[in-house]
Amino acid sequence: MLFSAMRLTERFGAPWAGLAALLVATLLPAAAAADTKPVYSDAAALGKLIFFDATLSASGKMSCASCHSPSHAYGPPNGLAAQLGGADMHSQGTRAVPSLRYVLNRTPMWSHAQAASLSERLSEMDNAPVGGFGWDGRFNRLHDQASFPLFNPNEMANKDPAAVLAKLEQAPYAARFKEVFGQNIFVDRAKAFAQAMYAIERFELEDPSFHPYTSKFDYYLDGKLQLTAQELRGKKLFNNPAGGNCASCHIDQVGVDGSHPLFTDFNFQALGVPRNPELRANADPKYFDMGLCGPLRTDQSSDSSNCGLFKSVSLRNTATRQVFFHNGRFHTLKDALRFYVQRDTSPAKWYPKDLHGKIDKFNDLPVALRVNVDTTDEPLTRKAGDRPVWSERDIDDVAAFLATLNDGYVLKPKLSH
Repeated sequence: MLFSAMRLTERFGAPWAGLAALLVATLLPAAAAADTKPVYSDAAALGKLIFFDATLSASGKMSCASCHSPSHAYGPPNGLAAQLGGADMHSQGTRAVPSLRYVLNRTPMWSHAQAASLSERLSEMDNAPVGGFGWDGRFNRLHDQASFPLFNPNEMANKDPAAVLAKLEQAPYAARFKEVFGQNIFVDRAKAFAQAMYAIERFELEDPSFHPYTSKFDYYLDGKLQLTAQELRGKKLFNNPAGGNCASCHIDQVGVDGSHPLFTDFNFQALGVPRNPELRANADPKYFDMGLCGPLRTDQSSDSSNCGLFKSVSLRNTATRQVFFHNGRFHTLKDALRFYVQRDTSPAKWYPKDLHGKIDKFNDLPVALRVNVDTTDEPLTRKAGDRPVWSERDIDDVAAFLATLNDGYVLKPKLSH
């Protein structure tokens, strides 16, 4: 499908410019040269310092990099379902940490009505919310996302922006901050905080380590190597619409200009992941994390069909993770894959029984909202006792394919004859 943001905007009007840009970005992500030395703007250089500065937290022990570890694809550094933080570093979050690698700017959330309006003109569009950052897409810009952990009581736990700025003024790089943003920048407290978040945003967008495109799969797309027989089998299973059907949400096709895919369509899904007892919040039987409609996001809650939907995240570097899905329920890639294809064929394997001895399927949502869980897209259409679409060998093959998405693959030099 040949199109550009400009062409879509010209055809459908300026109000759709943001979504047009998102569609193009989804298919045509800009690949950064992996061997290029970072050349930062002044703001990005400051953003890097802020990103790694643990003194900006209430505990003095947590930075952005504590949860978004550079050596773990800017994802969690361990297998905890949710990371520990707060003023005493003992408070637990409520969601697994997503990776910041391959983030894109300007991916606004679109409501059902807005997306539906455009879908009348673009048959390719899905009548559903799309875009935004975070598991529930509530952040429209990277600088908005960057600010949330600073005040979350389970993370960096600052009381307000003033508390952050007081620490920022004492940071070793405070003088540099003034040089870049103005000697009187701290006089305007709102502007100073906004510039600090802008600096983090620029670091995430400018540093090649956030979007290296150095996986085996990238080199395969560039024709520099071949995948193994097992990896190719896994790729076929991944793409099969009558089987795993993974590529319907985790797009693996190159863009029209050869740009490499991000393995996400930026949409939201309700997969019915089992409730995770490792999360302290779940000790309260009345607590439910319902994604788009709460508790962290509230502006989409008027539409109950949003409840239980979470972002289809990029699968790049997913094989390096030790925690999967929004609630961190699974700790190995193969278990996550098993759940995906055996959720409906072997529900007793994944869900507990209720007080009446019945399997409590989709138990991490209130009963009335479980109708939102996807049971219409393959392979989520099966019934108990059916054969799963993937065997154990198939799961091994798909896992092998997903491992080709790990960055840092070292190309073997070609032998000269």
